Amino acid sequence: MFFPISDENPSQNKPLITYILIGFCIFFFILQYLSQMNIEIFLEFGFVPNNFFNTSPSLESYFPIISSMFLHGGLAHIAGNMLYLWIFGDNVEDAMGRTRFIIFYFLCGIIAALAQGLVDPTSNIPMVGASGAIAGVLGAYLMLYPRANVKCLLFIIIIFQMIRVPAFVVLGFWIFGQFFSAPFSLDAEGGTAYFAHIGGFLAGMILVPFFKRNEVNLFNSKVSSAWTVFETKDNIYKSKNNFLDEFIRNSEDEIRKRKQ
Repeated sequence: MFFPISDENPSQNKPLITYILIGFCIFFFILQYLSQMNIEIFLEFGFVPNNFFNTSPSLESYFPIISSMFLHGGLAHIAGNMLYLWIFGDNVEDAMGRTRFIIFYFLCGIIAALAQGLVDPTSNIPMVGASGAIAGVLGAYLMLYPRANVKCLLFIIIIFQMIRVPAFVVLGFWIFGQFFSAPFSLDAEGGTAYFAHIGGFLAGMILVPFFKRNEVNLFNSKVSSAWTVFETKDNIYKSKNNFLDEFIRNSEDEIRKRKQ
């Protein structure tokens, strides 16, 4: 299991829009928390497919498709979303520029909400979260920096290591999980909006060539070696030899010891 911590892909400019989006999401979550997660907030500002598709056009029915991106269902929900936006948002913003990035972000969020809503246009269950928009950012990152390395915690039973994993592996596992889980959510009431994730991710992959700056290429090269493990010594990270080789070697040594 991979748990991303950060990436090794420094951006050239300060990701101001990414910081602002994270700040707004945290601010509104604090307001939600202070209201004791009042259900009325979800009903009024969450995206309700039935209100959007089956009522007369109005600001009241259309505005939640935007406001829902700043609401979250719980601490784990917002923590996971903001972590992914923090890791991958800066480079995508850098590749597009601030104005194009904010348009891209909301456009992916809108497409994601519509993708989920079309699964059941009569649903009255409110959808909230920045997941769809952030999925678009992940899709764009995959197209821009597939070989960039992501620092991940790798869990093997109860053992864990921090290793460098190529972005296409991390994001590939993520989107595969969404496709795998989506069919099981069709009959569920509430829960994770997998079709929003898939719609946002695909939208990001498709739209990024039109939003990136002309001088920015797709499929950029990596800046560090993949599949290497980190060790901490005097608060300095240093890489060891190939992690997989070392893991196999240690396993073989353990088997020999047990046979003795």
